[in-house]
Amino acid sequence: MKIRLALLLSLIFAVASVAPSFAAGERYALVIGNAKYPDAEAPLKEPINDARDMADELKRDGFNVDIGENLTGEQMRRAFDRLYGKIKPGSVALVFFSGFGVQSSRQSYMIPVDAQIWTEADVRRDGFSLETVLGEINSRGAGVKIALVDASRRNPFERRFRSFSAGLAPVIAPNGTLVMYSAALSSVISDNGGDRSLFVRELLKEIRTPDLMAEETLNRTRVGVTRASRSEQVPWISSSLAEDFSFLPGGGARPSPPPPGVATALPPPAPTPPPAPPQIAAPAPPPPPPPAPPRVEAAIPPPPPPAKPVESSTVPASLADDPTIKSLTAKLIDNPDDAAALYRRGQVYASKGAYELAIKDFNNSLRLNPKDVEAFNNRCWARTVIGDLQAALKDCNEALRLRPNFVDALDSRGLVNLKSGQTKNAIADFDAALRINPRLTSSLYGRGLAKKRNGSISEGDLDINNAKAMDPNIAKEFADYGVQ
Repeated sequence: MKIRLALLLSLIFAVASVAPSFAAGERYALVIGNAKYPDAEAPLKEPINDARDMADELKRDGFNVDIGENLTGEQMRRAFDRLYGKIKPGSVALVFFSGFGVQSSRQSYMIPVDAQIWTEADVRRDGFSLETVLGEINSRGAGVKIALVDASRRNPFERRFRSFSAGLAPVIAPNGTLVMYSAALSSVISDNGGDRSLFVRELLKEIRTPDLMAEETLNRTRVGVTRASRSEQVPWISSSLAEDFSFLPGGGARPSPPPPGVATALPPPAPTPPPAPPQIAAPAPPPPPPPAPPRVEAAIPPPPPPAKPVESSTVPASLADDPTIKSLTAKLIDNPDDAAALYRRGQVYASKGAYELAIKDFNNSLRLNPKDVEAFNNRCWARTVIGDLQAALKDCNEALRLRPNFVDALDSRGLVNLKSGQTKNAIADFDAALRINPRLTSSLYGRGLAKKRNGSISEGDLDINNAKAMDPNIAKEFADYGVQ
């Protein structure tokens, strides 16, 4: 119902030293690909294949690799403990994580597949802090620590406790650390629809270049991703390395792999050379929502004419001084047709209650990308909050036309119908959303309100009490929408 972004965490600590003290036997890597999150609409396509490809390449580069797929919280804890136990003074430590990531209290957390996240406190309880992992590796004496993070995905968790995805946070890392995120700070990207990510594809290309220092490897990866995505995805890098290290030193000669039996793996690691990675089976499609009752429709208004981005002088000082808004506005001054920046700024405006400004940015984003399902849904939500219900209904209907059974749009349309007094339609939409995600608190609470208004008091109270048990702030959230 709130602004949704779906975010991806990918972590890599990877580097090879040209110094003798960083021999092949002292390179350790933990590679994790998490794809099957029960709270997501479908498994992610990229993390498993990316993790297998990374593990295979790191083995060829002399790393002792531990690989895990679709790990629970307990499995991730054990995997990190194994890594910590291997590290010796002067070792090279590499961690790769691909999956969902969430920022909380200015730290980035890797999310296991069984995480139960309904409040921000749950992120810190169930997630694994990147800073904590780096600190623990450093305390064990690792000389080189490198993190490449591919977790800037729109995720199904944040919408439960905040109105937009915060992306990933900068890392306060110990000396001797190289960190790379697959996207800019506090931003999210959508998967490309393929079986492998652009980020890992470009990274592997550069890792295989002989005698390339680690920092240059990541810098060239950033350039490759930025160019290939036409600047829609710009990776972020932070370095405190004191020495030069190369993934593939010595004129292209690969370090000798660890002796048999040394490397450990979480099931199932891919053998070397790798077979074609198996496709993740798609889950059975959810039942379709009930046919929508007749609604008052009107022709979709024509796209608005091109508009200049809103300058900081036209917004309240509290928003104009916001660093994220300032950064996005600067990008839009340089390129008014940057659809990704318009969409992102609209999300930030909406998260701060500046709904009119948010709608203007979504208008321009949709002018540039008329099939952006997320933008239609977010504009529907913003219009609903300010009471422009007929326009909101058209936006939600268009989002569902473009992506049938889109749970966020069903949830948003339920709110539209609830505010419009169409309680039966609201119940139908919330029922459809809950069939897809039975723990969607906003739909459960909204359905409870709609049932009570429709005369089913006891059933409505049951839904409301269950929703409050999962999210104690849900009543205030709806009150902020103008619904009580």
